[in-house]
Amino acid sequence: MISEKVLETERLYLRPTGIEDAAFIFEIFNTPKWLKYIGNRNLTCVKDAEDYIVKRMLPQLERLGFSNNTVIRKADGAKIGTCGLYDREGVEGLDIGFAFLPQYERQGYAYEAANRLLKMAREDLKIYDMAGITSKDNTASQNLLKKLGLRLSGEIRLPNEEEDILLFRIPVTPDK
Repeated sequence: MISEKVLETERLYLRPTGIEDAAFIFEIFNTPKWLKYIGNRNLTCVKDAEDYIVKRMLPQLERLGFSNNTVIRKADGAKIGTCGLYDREGVEGLDIGFAFLPQYERQGYAYEAANRLLKMAREDLKIYDMAGITSKDNTASQNLLKKLGLRLSGEIRLPNEEEDILLFRIPVTPDK
């Protein structure tokens, strides 16, 4: 299971999302919080999730070497969430994003996974500037971004969206 692209924390593995994760992606993309805070990606079946992975996740992985990760709990191998670095249209620099199934929220997994990705971005990729975006009413994500060291920078509107969202940034220098 461990490969050079798999990241590890004390309790988690983060590995690039692949077609084998389609059922999980279908499940998490259709949770109430995903739909409310991130938006409907119109995944109505597992096949739609496969297509989404192939068209939206794998191209960035092939182009940059990183993308969305499936977060797997070491203790039992459960797929519990997603966390990734995204080259997102409308956001300058990379955007760190995360989402977890409801039963795995509020247990520190999102912080653990996102913090590991930030460390990888700085140490391995030499990326010293990171963004995070979230809806205005998603206080849990706002709090996590702040805990990760990002600070509210303003509001932006992503292409083809109707509402402004909050933009957080962390200018990380090589000295840190």
